[in-house]
Amino acid sequence: MDFALSPEQRALRRSIINFARAELGDGADDDREMRFSLDGWERCARFGVLGWPIPQEFGGVGLDPLSTVIAMEALGYACRDNGLVFVINNHLWACAVYLQQHGNDEQRKRFLPKMCAGELIGAHALTEEHAGSDILSMRTTVVRDGDEYVLTGTKTFISNAGIADVFVLLARTGEPGRRQDALSAFVVPADSPGLEVTRQWTKSGLRSTPMGEVTLTGCRVPVDNLLGREGDGYSIFTSTIEWERCFMFANQVGVMERILEDCVRHARGREQFGRPVGANQAVSHRIADMKVRLELAKLMIYKVGWLKQQGKIALAEAAIAKLFISESHVQAALDAMQIHGARGYLAEFGVERELRDALGGTIYGGTSEIQREVIASLAGMPGSGRV
Repeated sequence: MDFALSPEQRALRRSIINFARAELGDGADDDREMRFSLDGWERCARFGVLGWPIPQEFGGVGLDPLSTVIAMEALGYACRDNGLVFVINNHLWACAVYLQQHGNDEQRKRFLPKMCAGELIGAHALTEEHAGSDILSMRTTVVRDGDEYVLTGTKTFISNAGIADVFVLLARTGEPGRRQDALSAFVVPADSPGLEVTRQWTKSGLRSTPMGEVTLTGCRVPVDNLLGREGDGYSIFTSTIEWERCFMFANQVGVMERILEDCVRHARGREQFGRPVGANQAVSHRIADMKVRLELAKLMIYKVGWLKQQGKIALAEAAIAKLFISESHVQAALDAMQIHGARGYLAEFGVERELRDALGGTIYGGTSEIQREVIASLAGMPGSGRV
């Protein structure tokens, strides 16, 4: 068992850190305007970020899964605009990977090259008001009309809505109920007739990632936009959620390392009562705990990347990684606020922004409570079979 990064992976990490620091800014601007950084998006596209996990034949870079984890971790570490990184995460793991894993060659050739080039921004239209984690209860319906599907319903809390050019969308093609073959997955361009973004939500954190509501009123898409076969939607979701829960949280491991370094720097440089505040156990022990959680998070996220590189199922490991990293990220940000004192609470210094950005991680991609249900079920406990 070898825990060392290869020379190529170390070089990749260095190049990403240098790129992000040089071209994506320090993220110190006030985020109250909730403005998506199109310039940052385009810079990431030119650097190849948007094609890291996509095969070269479809316009991507073709990184293996473990190297992709390392790349996403480095981007999270060096780019302080957590919202921009979250836009990229949604684009890659909630949209592009669906096409890569489950699209046919025509669909891949039609969408993926433009997504890798940044010409199309992707999103995942899954959540509904009455069906968040309980996706089998979704009410958006689909009926076939000749060579088209007609979708009707509302998707809410959709990250990237308002800037997205294409959605991967799940809807009901079967009868109401709990049947797992009642859902189907579609690729829906944002300019499809009958699709409208009808609301923009204001969030506590990740404010440079737009979030909106998508209304489908007789929205028509060609039958060629069906992913897989009718009734495959639930199985497509369950097989792809591993990627989202692991790779979307790799960047948070990088953020945790950045927060730790910021705290160490502050604790060494800030003096009270004639000595650095880090000389107090109340501070140094917080930093020790941050370091422990960071190292465990790295081990977990690298393990999932390795499993996916081997072509293995990692549903339990991805749920464990998502749960541990998201909660550890929140705790790291809370500790950082306490260590920085008043500076941690004031918007000017950026620490409170790290906390606001961290809080959503225990909710999106399946709440912490859902992850514990998944882990318990896969450990052999009776449960609902949630994913």
